[in-house]
Amino acid sequence: MATFELKLSDDVYSEFQQLAEQEFVSEEQAAEELISSGIEAYNVTIVDDDRETDMVTGAENNLFDTAEDPGSIEDDRL
Repeated sequence: MATFELKLSDDVYSEFQQLAEQEFVSEEQAAEELISSGIEAYNVTIVDDDRETDMVTGAENNLFDTAEDPGSIEDDRL
């Protein structure tokens, strides 16, 4: 297993210690899992899917513009 040294501010290290104490068995396990989670979150691939774009465009077209005058209540009565 690889080892490395990391310098953290006192505040961040204090938060890390509290989290490790509350949620993990050891600081080593906390560091490994938190770093792994961060790497997974950072490596998110963006899918450029035309179907998704069409759906978003359709939804945007169905929205109404609230910046314009909504009219009076009299306009809503039949």
